[in-house]
Amino acid sequence: MDDGFLMEVCVDSVESAVNAERGGAGRIELCAGLVEGGTTPSMGLLQVVKQCVRVPVFVMIRPRGGDFLYSDREVEVMKADIRLAKLHGADGLVFGALTEDGRIDTELCTALLAVCRPLPVTFHRAFDMVHDPLVALETLISLGFERVLTSGCDSSALEGLSLIKRLAEQVMSPAGCVTLGLFPPGGGITERNLQRILEGSTASEFHCSARSARDSGMKFRNPNVAMGASFSAPEYSIKVADVAKVRTLNAIAKNIL
Repeated sequence: MDDGFLMEVCVDSVESAVNAERGGAGRIELCAGLVEGGTTPSMGLLQVVKQCVRVPVFVMIRPRGGDFLYSDREVEVMKADIRLAKLHGADGLVFGALTEDGRIDTELCTALLAVCRPLPVTFHRAFDMVHDPLVALETLISLGFERVLTSGCDSSALEGLSLIKRLAEQVMSPAGCVTLGLFPPGGGITERNLQRILEGSTASEFHCSARSARDSGMKFRNPNVAMGASFSAPEYSIKVADVAKVRTLNAIAKNIL
């Protein structure tokens, strides 16, 4: 963690992973389905990314979009994906699971953590959906998660700053043993707000996608057909991690110290 902050970039392609590393990312979170907040990537994607980058690659384990209340069959999928991710070189894993009343699903998390060992594990976006974040953080510490990503249970890390600061103080207490990272849903972390967020939160890591839109190389385009639902990204615009954006955010974080 150079200069006091670690920058993790969330990616969904080999190109984005390579750009993130070139820009100075210290870790990659590999996902599919970023429109849905991230789902489990293919093992083919993991294999090729591992061939192309040297920074650690943490793999999202999330069988679908939507909530974090999983059925027994979905749990079996998650366990299988964890085993495959480990087999294909994952350096860490990322998941979250809740009970129907908005608490950490300790039974399921314990079972999944056992499958993940000895790799480090991050508790992801589910944290921002919990009923009581301070209690939830204590639970995650006791379970043995290495880090927690959060936007402070608000629409963005900027709006959730006050809670993030309270959580950071909690993990710095004698009982705390996790790294608090900042997850930026909504507008996300940008060069315009990163300094304020890092200074106001005292978190030691930040998490972003730092993407820009790139026009598709397709010359023939059918305007009458879309491959996804109405909220999905357009077929002829591809979002990839932007080397310049990654470098800028990394430089801002270093200059804060």
